Amino acid sequence: MAASIEDGVRAGALAPGDTLPPVRALAAELGLSAATIASAYRSLRLRGVASGAGRRGTQVTARPPLVAERPSLPTAPGLRDVAEGNPDPRLLPAVKRIAARAPATLYGAPTVLPELLRLAVRDFERDGIAAAHVAVMGGAMDGIERVLQAHLRPGDTVAVEDPGYTAVLDLVGALGLGARPVAVDDSGPVRGALHDALRGGAQAFILTPRAQNPTGAALDAARARELRRVLDAHPDALVIEDDHAGPVAGAPARTVCGGRRRRWAVVRSVSKSLGPDLRVALLAGDEATVARVRGRQAVGAGWVSHILQGRVAGLWSDPSCEALLRTAADAYAERREGLLGALRARGIAAHGRSGLNVWIPVREESASIAFLAARGWAVRAGERYRTKSAPAIRITIATLTAREAARLAADVAESQRGFGRTSAA
Repeated sequence: MAASIEDGVRAGALAPGDTLPPVRALAAELGLSAATIASAYRSLRLRGVASGAGRRGTQVTARPPLVAERPSLPTAPGLRDVAEGNPDPRLLPAVKRIAARAPATLYGAPTVLPELLRLAVRDFERDGIAAAHVAVMGGAMDGIERVLQAHLRPGDTVAVEDPGYTAVLDLVGALGLGARPVAVDDSGPVRGALHDALRGGAQAFILTPRAQNPTGAALDAARARELRRVLDAHPDALVIEDDHAGPVAGAPARTVCGGRRRRWAVVRSVSKSLGPDLRVALLAGDEATVARVRGRQAVGAGWVSHILQGRVAGLWSDPSCEALLRTAADAYAERREGLLGALRARGIAAHGRSGLNVWIPVREESASIAFLAARGWAVRAGERYRTKSAPAIRITIATLTAREAARLAADVAESQRGFGRTSAA
């Protein structure tokens, strides 16, 4: 029964949000026991394909995890692609010229390369993040998934940013967890929204302290203090920080995981700074969380390749790479401000304090995207990033030139002219 429903979702016969038949009604129709149907629905919930919707019954989740690899949305020929969210390849270091600083690794060797550990601890502690316990993961999402699995079970609820990163939203659903949206402004998650989510039963909170995807939000000192005060009132809540852009974010590192937080993790990926194919992320956290994560890793993948770890350690130790990261951060900041300034000059409110993206509230996403495509631009619809927040589009500025920014801003402004001016989200 569960497999049949899953096949229907995969084939498109059942769409995200569709309500499955009531247990007793379906049991009577198929001549099965209600216990059999309930067991099938429970299996679907555990796999993140369905979720309980209270009096509305059981529904197909918004993002059922049935595609092994979500394909990139195709860009029509001839369009300038400012949708993908990739870093500028010209601002990534030449990995091949850095020798991997790791000997041949055999079974039984330490899972974390000592030199990489030393450098990671230095960087964490420099930013006020305790680093007595550190693990190396195969990318940011690998770390976030393992931390969630270390503490939560299907049916638990996670507070997530709204708008928020699509992969986080997908992962929460795939693990059979519920999501409670937390509104985001330019300074990050809004204090009152987080308070409501935790009071409403959320057992965990995932946030991006800088270069938030898609809005570019970044915590300032005041907002970090506000969020810590809210979290202090919920000492058992798990807190996960996804610091995916790190040194190229264009904003200082701030954390809400200080003090006596019982369950926490800060995950730092190198994908935006050193390159997406270096599947390495450093995870610092409390002793129990890191022990659970490393223990689960040990019985699965075992460890992240020491060759990759050595490449990262070599790059982090190279003065020319450090200079390139500063150049990249400055270039992304200039390109962000170039587009934001051009939009402001045309009366368009937009967001992008840090990172590689600019978030532009619009009246109608599909109409805006179609208009911009006709003008030669491929931009990303905001729909998959949003839960309750208003319509918007996301534009990646990583490779955007000043001349392109002026033309793109003019086209965005014209796309909204029929709706009136947009306002800040």
